[in-house]
Amino acid sequence: MRMKNYRNLWLFCIILYINVERKEMIGKLDLKDKKIGFVLTGSFCTFSKTIPKIKELINKGADIIPIMSFNSYNMDTKFGKAQDFIDEIEEITGKEIIHTIQAAEPIGPKKLTDIMVVAPCSGNTMAKLACDIIDTPATMAVKSHLRNNLPVVIAPSTNNGLSGNAKNIGILLNRKNYYFVPFRQDNPITKPRSIVFDPEYIIKTIEYALNQEQIEPILL
Repeated sequence: MRMKNYRNLWLFCIILYINVERKEMIGKLDLKDKKIGFVLTGSFCTFSKTIPKIKELINKGADIIPIMSFNSYNMDTKFGKAQDFIDEIEEITGKEIIHTIQAAEPIGPKKLTDIMVVAPCSGNTMAKLACDIIDTPATMAVKSHLRNNLPVVIAPSTNNGLSGNAKNIGILLNRKNYYFVPFRQDNPITKPRSIVFDPEYIIKTIEYALNQEQIEPILL
């Protein structure tokens, strides 16, 4: 009986060691020359914390293809003017932003991306992806990319994430090739249904997704 317990403990230690080593390998994944489509949709309050992550990815050697939804490309809000965000992103990436359905459609056929990141991903965009409604540059970029069976990273930011949009999050969590940036309630007192991703997990989530794994925990 004692020998059996020792054997079980030994097997447990081996499995634990393998898992730790695997996670460390994922964490050291080289992003150099990875082609990353980076989509920004209309959760404007997160832009100031999201755009710097594009620069970090470029500093790690990634090739960023910037994409914006209709609203994020055209709307001025209290969080900033659309043109200022456009200028900043295009200066960081050195590329013109894809902002039309026509320009987004060739992403898949031309194999332009290794992974697609939607950060921030608004509730509207999540709902459309869950229902396969392709009527914006953002959703077309994701659809076109998915034809190559490659990962999509979703960074959710929506005021109804724990109400009307909860079912769409559930659908995408259970759909092949979708991976979520960990998120939390951003203001449980005054906005109890609202959730927002943690931008500090964007790059780590990309690294895991490139290895076909969901980073955990998802809920912070």
